[in-house]
Amino acid sequence: MALPERIHPFLNRRAFLSHSATALSAMALTQLLGRDGLLAAETARKSPIRPKIDPANPNAVRQPHFAARAKQVLMIFSAGGCSHLDTFDYKPELIKRHGQPMPGGDKLVTFQGAQGALNKSPWEFRPRGKCGKMVSDLVPRLGDLADEMCFIHSLKGKTNTHGPGENFMNTGFTLDGFPSMGAWTTYALGSANDNLPAYVAIPDPRGVPQSAGNCWNPGFLPAAFQGTDFNAIKPLRNLARPAGISPEKDRATREFIARLNQHHLAGYPGDTELAARISSYELAANMQLSVPEVSDISTEPAHVLKMYGADATGNRTQEIKAGYARNCILARRLIEKGVRFVQLLNGAYQVGGEGTSNWDGHKVLKSQYTVHGEVLDQPTAALLSDLKQRGLLKDTLVVWCTEFGRMPTFQAGASGRDHNPSGFTGWLAGAGVKAPFSFGATDDFGYKAVEKVATVYDFHATILQILGLDHERLSFYHNGIERRLTDVHGEVIKEVLAA
Repeated sequence: MALPERIHPFLNRRAFLSHSATALSAMALTQLLGRDGLLAAETARKSPIRPKIDPANPNAVRQPHFAARAKQVLMIFSAGGCSHLDTFDYKPELIKRHGQPMPGGDKLVTFQGAQGALNKSPWEFRPRGKCGKMVSDLVPRLGDLADEMCFIHSLKGKTNTHGPGENFMNTGFTLDGFPSMGAWTTYALGSANDNLPAYVAIPDPRGVPQSAGNCWNPGFLPAAFQGTDFNAIKPLRNLARPAGISPEKDRATREFIARLNQHHLAGYPGDTELAARISSYELAANMQLSVPEVSDISTEPAHVLKMYGADATGNRTQEIKAGYARNCILARRLIEKGVRFVQLLNGAYQVGGEGTSNWDGHKVLKSQYTVHGEVLDQPTAALLSDLKQRGLLKDTLVVWCTEFGRMPTFQAGASGRDHNPSGFTGWLAGAGVKAPFSFGATDDFGYKAVEKVATVYDFHATILQILGLDHERLSFYHNGIERRLTDVHGEVIKEVLAA
């Protein structure tokens, strides 16, 4: 019996090659869509993703939701409301109309009262880098790195008060008690380092922001995801080995305690609280060795200390700058060690010292910002350059932000700018973002975000996206609500993402 000439219409060479090419194209497209969390099944369902946490090892590495562009985050937070108009947001019209009333602002009353005339920045703006980005002379060294930065000029907040504003930028909520961005990140991804915390917050040498520990607290997430706060000047307390105890005896004691703990845990299988407590003690023991090593800045070469400004002396400003510079070196060392989220704080709240310790330039902006610019500029620029030359920016997303911007006017009867959440600037650098790039814009005077407005929710959604996390699905069930960093808001700013 003769076989049919064709068993099936698809089983011939031409059809096979054609469908193979189509299949390969479809697979490539699926991979790209999956990387960006854009597959129809993913976007349509949006079911919550709650990471499975092993209480005995809460910081174990967990996989992202899709392919990540960055593995670590360095977040630099300038407390006090750093003025976009005196740093990164160039406004020729503000210069042109200096001393004139702001159109439509004659009856405007902001946080601290009535507003005076428009005021240009006391610092000149100049083109920086190969891209020619206009950046102020207040931060010239950061300006020189403009080619590395992705500016978002259209950020918009929802409060003009420092504490709630700091909460909002760091946690996505103006109220206390919500998890910080670093806590959400380590909850989702864990850490690649067993001897250091997954999340470290480095307070400014002068103190902490007005909302203090809210900036790095875990809120309702498990306490394992809280930021551990220490800096280069004040390392973690109670880590030193007691006098009279040799390293060998200390090690043997810890090993003996570990065996006792494991024996005790075996008698209570499934007791997650006991397992978590043992895990925290073991991390604390490991930190006795790892934290002093990573925070000992004296081992850095002299040329590195000089590059950061950590050797600065001469007056109070230089001392503050040197302290912040040492914190910047500590941040780089933590990133090198694989710490998942490092939060570097610049500026501190000081009762009765308005604007002297942070960017809250209400009364005498020029003299206050001269200090703050000096402290921020060289160390932060050195940190960014150092991360790049060590190859760490390939996997690290650097975020610079503040709680809100400042007004284009000076306050009535003062020489400073009031709070302004209606339009301000943040920037990203490193893994996952376009650079040089500028997104969005405020109006001609820098008062309101008007072009491609980006909420803080959008900012957070974009950071999570770069880490391979879907902000609409990363969730924690708390008090009957599926909670997330972006609440029920937020859109990823796709235009800033690297191809």
